[in-house]
Amino acid sequence: MISAGQPLPQVTENELKAMAYRDPLTGLGNRHRMREKVMAVAAERAEDPAPFTIGIANLDGFKPINDLFGSQAGDEILCQVAHRLKACIPDGATVTRHDGDEFAFLLPLVFEKNGAERLGQMIKEVLSAPYDLGDRNVRLSASFGFAIYPFAGEEFEELLKSAETALYRSKRRGRGQITVYSREIAQEMKRSTQLEQALRNAIIADTVEVHFQPIVRIRDEAVVGFEALARWIDADLGFVSPAVFVPLAEERGFIDALSDTLLRKAAEAALSWPRELFLSFNLSSAQLMDPGTAPSILATLGRVGLDPNRVELEITETAVMTSADTAERIICELRHAGVKISLDDFGTGQSSLGRLRDFTFDKVKIDRAFVSRITTDRTSEHIVKAIIAMCDGLDLQVVAEGIEEKADADKLKALGCTMGQGYFYGRPVDAAATLRYLERQYCDVGFLEHKRA
Repeated sequence: MISAGQPLPQVTENELKAMAYRDPLTGLGNRHRMREKVMAVAAERAEDPAPFTIGIANLDGFKPINDLFGSQAGDEILCQVAHRLKACIPDGATVTRHDGDEFAFLLPLVFEKNGAERLGQMIKEVLSAPYDLGDRNVRLSASFGFAIYPFAGEEFEELLKSAETALYRSKRRGRGQITVYSREIAQEMKRSTQLEQALRNAIIADTVEVHFQPIVRIRDEAVVGFEALARWIDADLGFVSPAVFVPLAEERGFIDALSDTLLRKAAEAALSWPRELFLSFNLSSAQLMDPGTAPSILATLGRVGLDPNRVELEITETAVMTSADTAERIICELRHAGVKISLDDFGTGQSSLGRLRDFTFDKVKIDRAFVSRITTDRTSEHIVKAIIAMCDGLDLQVVAEGIEEKADADKLKALGCTMGQGYFYGRPVDAAATLRYLERQYCDVGFLEHKRA
């Protein structure tokens, strides 16, 4: 202990530099140390620029574990990660810790893509082993991005940015992925960012539209409701498939804004339909992880003035499985308000029967993969028949998706399927065309009377 009046110990210049280049938690070097090391290797190879590699590893799912078990447990995991990395990297390599759960490598003797991928696979396996937190073990995966000098950049910042681009692509593809930077990947990421900005602007400008596809009663082909489907035509990009822009909105964290816009437009359109017709609307997996989803949906319906009893929300089994407890609470809250819940794409998940047991649904939609082969493949026919019988026993309504031929509709009718949807009955069209479709279905006067009812 230093008493009052005693001079403070002198800190040498070398000690100050060591502190500035060191991560205090793990004892590894930091970003400054990595920059210094990379510049030194580049300088050594300036006259004959032999390749070398830098990489970034990011822990998948670290934040939820840190939130669940506390920052002390999180720090312990990071220290164990640092220990494993120091033990497994090749001789002559450097490992540093950057921000949070991100670690970086300098690999002077890794010269090409295959070598980087092999090393990434080895490190991934090392990091996937359980982490000991005393009274419990936890498991994590890691995603990787690699960049090779000088092809991915000759300056440190450029090289690091290329590795980060590769890492970002890995994170987009899912957990535990390994990506080595290339110009093609850079172009892909650039297009994705341009698409994101255009979509954000389209949401603000209210130019993302909703089209509606009829859902009919198969026995007499009477329309009973419509599914709302997102449509976006950009002035520069042209038609952009919802299979592209909806997952992008999920990934980039603005699916709520997109969904709110689409639900508002769909609900406003539904006010013009006969009141016995329902509106079916899709929820994303991200929304089923957000406790604010149910209040937001009900608030939108309330502002528009659409009765929640006329609304069905379609969710997939994959979305439910992502965060089962939160999804169950959201479903219960919505059903309590009168909203119906449909299990979409039934039959394609890993444990659809389990979902029917664990959750309360009102309707099941048979996936088009079975419906499209119902007249040509006996296995598909038997699967559809079994689903219809099971749902009848469970008092669940059934909709067959993807009906494109009269023969498909006739077969489903013979099997006892009550509702259907597909090009055979009608393609998705905008709100105005949907009204014209209804006028034909209800024959003018009858349509107006149904609207007033």
